[in-house]
Formats: sequence, C-alpha cells, structure tokens
Amino acid sequence: MALLGFGNILLLLLLFENSLGAPGSFSVDYQRDCFRKDGEEFRFISGSIHYSRIPRVYWKDRLLKMYMAGLNAIQTYIPWNYHEESPGQYSFSGERDMEYFLQLAQDIGLMVILRPGPYICGEWDMVSVGGLPAWLLNKKDIVLRSSDPDYIAAVDKWMGKLLPMIKPYLYQNGGPIITVQVENEYGSYFACDYNYMRH
Repeated sequence: MALLGFGNILLLLLLFENSLGAPGSFSVDYQRDCFRKDGEEFRFISGSIHYSRIPRVYWKDRLLKMYMAGLNAIQTYIPWNYHEESPGQYSFSGERDMEYFLQLAQDIGLMVILRPGPYICGEWDMVSVGGLPAWLLNKKDIVLRSSDPDYIAAVDKWMGKLLPMIKPYLYQNGGPIITVQVENEYGSYFACDYNYMRH
C-alpha cells in the first residue's frame, strides 16, 4: 500500500473536519468589498429557481443542471400563501416540502440565498402583495407590509412557524443557506415603514 502524501493527508483531515459538522461562517467583508466563506474570499455565482413552480419530481434534475452549468448557489423564494392557504393551516409536504428542497440543494453542492418574505413579489398572485395570503385581506382596514398590528400579528405567527424550520439549514448550522433576504423591493412600496423593517 502506498504511503499517503502530505497533500492527501491534509485533504483527508479537511474532509474529516467537515464531516464533524464544524460550524461554517459566511460574512460580508466591507473593508475588502467581498464575501467571506469560512474566512476565505468567496464569490458566488447564483441562479434563481422557484421550487413552488416546479413539480418535485424535477427538482433534482433542475438543481443538477444549475450546478453543472457552473453555479455554486441558487436563490429561491418561500411564498407564504403557498404554505398557509388558510390561517393556521400549514402545508410543507409533497410538492411543498421546502426542507427537502433545501437538503437536495445542499446534497448537490449548492449554497442557498433564501428569500422568505413575508412579501416576495416573485410575480406571484396580486403582484402588489406577492406571496402574501389572500386571507389577510379579510380584515378590510389592514395595511399590508407595515407595522399595522393585525399584519404584524399574522407575520409573527407565520415566521414563528417558518424560522425554526429554516434554522438547521443556515450555513453556520451546517446547512446550505448563506444569506436570507427580509422583504423584497421595499424601498418602492408606498408605506416605507421603518418600524416594520426593524421589526
């Protein structure tokens, strides 16, 4: 049996360390104007894929094609109205199995830029409230995407369900998610509610 060279031993040690689930880090280096992944300068090349618009049977195929095209990251939305069609009635199985999609991306070797909203636009139903569930409008005077107490209560309940599901998939927890976008295109929205964004 041939002796392992120093480079091979180093590679094995790195692989072993990664298999132990060593926490990763992803950050913005403002001084050097770059991203850093595990302390090293990192450039992601990303494409957009919406699991909610693709039959689950094709998810692996599409993600593999993105990876083979040279992408190292994907961007995806989580449409609130897709997962909570009625208040308190959540659906995260079958075609809506967001966690399976995230795990599949990781297994293929893709980082994830996650966009859970609550507003996503995404050219989804009622573009001005893209991804927001229509049942929010049952309250006639609700002000969407603002610190309106009724809207905030609904958002908090939704995020209270969603965020614990996302947490294991964050990069620092061993998952593929390197960044999470809150809201979408908010600067052009009429409300421009800073308290809402802080919340």
